[in-house]
Amino acid sequence: MGDAADAAMDAVQRRLMFEDECILVDESDRVVGHESKYNCHLMEKIESENLLHRAFSVFLFNSKYELLLQQRSATKVTFPLVWTNTCCSHPLYRESELIDENALGVRNAAQRKLLDELGIPADDVPVDQFIALGRILYKAPSDGKWGEHELDYLLFIVRDVGVHPNHDEVADIRYVNREQLKELLRKADAGEEGLKLSPWFRLVVDNFLFSWWDHVEKGTLKEAVDMKTIHKLT
Repeated sequence: MGDAADAAMDAVQRRLMFEDECILVDESDRVVGHESKYNCHLMEKIESENLLHRAFSVFLFNSKYELLLQQRSATKVTFPLVWTNTCCSHPLYRESELIDENALGVRNAAQRKLLDELGIPADDVPVDQFIALGRILYKAPSDGKWGEHELDYLLFIVRDVGVHPNHDEVADIRYVNREQLKELLRKADAGEEGLKLSPWFRLVVDNFLFSWWDHVEKGTLKEAVDMKTIHKLT
């Protein structure tokens, strides 16, 4: 179970790596099995076995249409201390999170992880308030050992919520408007303040986010939904 280098892994992250079973899918998002979170994030396994797992990325906006961002904790195995969207994780291989109809399994998982990572109560983020806008498929190495290969559901929700970050998962949070996000992007591109963004967040920003933000402000998010296409992004 892992190698000697894994002994230094944070105990919480280690437990999640070995106990959580991700949903394996093919490139058409058909379920083909399940595998530990550990194996799903080993670049060696990703490359040799083409392991692809289902994931989700939540974009939560408040009533001022500001986007909640999080900085991943220093103990995260993949992409520690990078800034990213509100919550990024995986539906697990369990009945409630395998429901394909209207992406209900993924929405159930998103509600669970918003509580786990950010302390956002389930009542603040009702499952029926998440809008699944689209899906992307991407691969991104984190370092020499770890990485991501995900079919990622992009979930948007507009709610005012209570936030109480779990510091095993989250180092910092901030709400940003469009201009503040653009400044964050500029700093990341310039290498200022050691600021880094997650690769999946950057792909969504570069391909979709600002046009979808228009729909957030207009209350027309459902017009932007495209769950038929799986966008392969690099």
